[in-house]
Amino acid sequence: MKITEHIQAAKEKTLFSFEILPPLKGQNIRSVFDGIDPLMEFKPPFIDVTYHREEYVYIEQENGLLEKRIVRKRPGTVGICAAIQSKYKVDAVPHILCGGFSKEDTENFLIDLDFLGIKNVMALRGDAVKSETYFKPEPNGNFFANDLVKQISGMNKGDFQEEILDNSHHTDFCVGVAGYPEKHMEAPSLEQDIKRLKEKVAAGAEYVVTQMFFDNKKFFQFEEKCRENGITVPIIPGLKPIATKKQLSLIPHRFHVDLPEELITEVARCRDNNEVREVGIEWCISQSKELVEAGVPVLHYYSMGKSTNIKKIASAIF
Repeated sequence: MKITEHIQAAKEKTLFSFEILPPLKGQNIRSVFDGIDPLMEFKPPFIDVTYHREEYVYIEQENGLLEKRIVRKRPGTVGICAAIQSKYKVDAVPHILCGGFSKEDTENFLIDLDFLGIKNVMALRGDAVKSETYFKPEPNGNFFANDLVKQISGMNKGDFQEEILDNSHHTDFCVGVAGYPEKHMEAPSLEQDIKRLKEKVAAGAEYVVTQMFFDNKKFFQFEEKCRENGITVPIIPGLKPIATKKQLSLIPHRFHVDLPEELITEVARCRDNNEVREVGIEWCISQSKELVEAGVPVLHYYSMGKSTNIKKIASAIF
């Protein structure tokens, strides 16, 4: 089923979903299942699987020249999605990026997903590689998530990269996109960021999943601004419980979100990370309860492959 169909079938009941990372190269699918198994009792209708683009390093050779070597740390998104759908009988949502893909690569990736019966995708621009300051698309690649959504929507209409394809197959993907309650780090303002989001919806996006946030007021204000700007698709809040003291500085730096002063104070008082985890769990439970009361369609948790804290949160909510 499509994500939008799951939401409609729930008849305004809040659903539970979560996101996982592909395992590090060299690990097997068991590590993925170990993170999913404890959460299946909460009946997630779908599970997101992130995609990590290839990165590269330059190795100096004996002759002084530099050799470009590709490093791929987390392969397997398509295979993991197929395994999830086969084992758990729930829908898997692969993330697909602009970065690292030409339009032809994207088309082939989507064809593989279509063959496997995967009907949902999350369309993202992706970040710049570590060796670059700014995002650069591949030659003949999509620059913005909006462009990627347009390509996917085109395939849903039978439009492929080849100019002429007789009796071309129409895919039927449900496309999700990201929203940023505290704006994307590269956007000049929240208002401009919401305009870009509206363009993604106009291009064919059918639902929005937000970046993590720790203050529900930020989400409610974002949702209100989206509705004022004519964005009517479901908006799904994304949540992540804090688990370590280091995250007090890491999360604002990496994800460009603010942490409430009350949460910072509670974490700072903790003697060790075991206490931090409990604070993070209780904070996320409080967030979740308020969001359920507000009638959000889905609570989407960024589990990062670790299910113990997400299970405690879900047990208090679902």
